Amino acid sequence: MAILYSKNPYVRYIRRKPWALIGPLAFLLVLYLLLSSSSSPSSSGTNGSKKYSYSKKSRGWFAKNRDSVVLKNLPKNHISHYDLNELTTSSDALAKREEVLILTPMSKFLPQYWENLNKINYDHSLISLGFIIPRNEDGDATLKKLEAAVKKVQSSDAKTKFKKVTILRQDSNSLESQAEKDRHALKVQKERRSMMALARNSLVFTTIAPSTSWVLWLDADIVETPPTLIQDLALHSKPILSCNVYQRYVDESTGQDSIRPYDFNNWVESEEGLKIAAGLSEDDIIVEGYAEMATYRPLMAHFYDANGDKNTEMALDGVGGGAVLVKADVHRDGAMFPSFPFYHLIETEGFAKMAKRLGYEVFGLPNYLVYHYNE
Repeated sequence: MAILYSKNPYVRYIRRKPWALIGPLAFLLVLYLLLSSSSSPSSSGTNGSKKYSYSKKSRGWFAKNRDSVVLKNLPKNHISHYDLNELTTSSDALAKREEVLILTPMSKFLPQYWENLNKINYDHSLISLGFIIPRNEDGDATLKKLEAAVKKVQSSDAKTKFKKVTILRQDSNSLESQAEKDRHALKVQKERRSMMALARNSLVFTTIAPSTSWVLWLDADIVETPPTLIQDLALHSKPILSCNVYQRYVDESTGQDSIRPYDFNNWVESEEGLKIAAGLSEDDIIVEGYAEMATYRPLMAHFYDANGDKNTEMALDGVGGGAVLVKADVHRDGAMFPSFPFYHLIETEGFAKMAKRLGYEVFGLPNYLVYHYNE
């Protein structure tokens, strides 16, 4: 029998010592297994519960489906379903555990606002908070203070912790000066309120969730409300319901603590207001509460009765943004804050007009007071 000998030294070495192949082959096998397992989705989480992954899975270098996407251990509810027909907005909101979204455009952080907000005794696990802050130096300072306050509350006792907190930085312009005398000057109202409208729209349409039943608009200058604010307003079960915004001050003539009306944007349309509107150009707006533009509209601020029932309702055509409870469906149906003249109205007053055009009623509570910060 003839024996063939290879002249290749490597082949001759392997024939003499075949066990020399075991080490390299074992190393390659282990490396293959490690690479395959690291690219495959894990079947369980750190707490032992199953999880799912949409990452690519590799079965090896020669597998045909090496780069195919696999779905492994998908839970049955990996797609969230919401039936908005089952979402309620009732007069007994807390008992039915209806979720509330509190929204606040914030150019400055007032500790009194934050303290009052945390005193609201509606179940905090049902409350989500949303803030929008201008992108300027004042906004930077406000953001730091707000973040510190939020972190403190959200890391504390479960009873005070809110369900969710969202902070947005405004992607549109804002007034340089936020001093009260500057931001309330008549000449800047169209510009200022157009900016505010854009901020409000960004805030509500970014933060509203499928589980949101109510939206409470609460200005950053509102420093005093009843702890039962949400329950009190939801009790009326109105599409839009505004509080009467007043201000505490010291009467210089008497030296006594007193109160005075502050928000004049809660009003009923008048014949004079309609006449003024009819004579305006398309891009002009009516701004309520200024002597230069006397509409003689009945203002809810002037209907406060200290001895009256706090649940007394008043039908309105315009609202402010101080403390307003809105059924979330009003926003879902398209009622937003026009940043442009809408029937010669803008921002919150334009919102009320738009909601009414959509078929929703607007009301106010003349005897239910909340208080604005006194600068």
